[in-house]
Amino acid sequence: MIVRAADRDDVMAICRFGEKQARAHYASMIGEEAAARQVRMRWNETDIAGAVARGWVVVADEGGCLAGVGQCDGDEYVIRKLCVHPRHRGGGLGARLLGVLIGQLPADAGRVYAEHFVADERAGAFCEREGFTVERIERGVVWRVRVLR
Repeated sequence: MIVRAADRDDVMAICRFGEKQARAHYASMIGEEAAARQVRMRWNETDIAGAVARGWVVVADEGGCLAGVGQCDGDEYVIRKLCVHPRHRGGGLGARLLGVLIGQLPADAGRVYAEHFVADERAGAFCEREGFTVERIERGVVWRVRVLR
């Protein structure tokens, strides 16, 4: 398994990954309609291509198939996506994706933030294991912060 920066050839595969994996994951927490809306807003070709072009997206590549995707908004240092295929969960892949994302931040970045739905207990537990603490909760989204240096 290789964790690497995404390139423009990955954009459509990332969109398909989000359509399948993220949509199914969100649906159990926020319902089908809201999950579909989240995928349309956050996993669409325009947004993914822009983030890839800025170097904000990493992928876990298993022989040409995506096993995970991570995205950090480099301007605000916010982890916007961290999604691992269910077959690869629990083996440290999420931590590897996160590590690569954090490693790409500028040297003077003192903090990184992560956001997830309140109902996403798996994401909350992951963030806690990775050293994030709750900063605030607004409109059903938990904002966590991790001091880097």
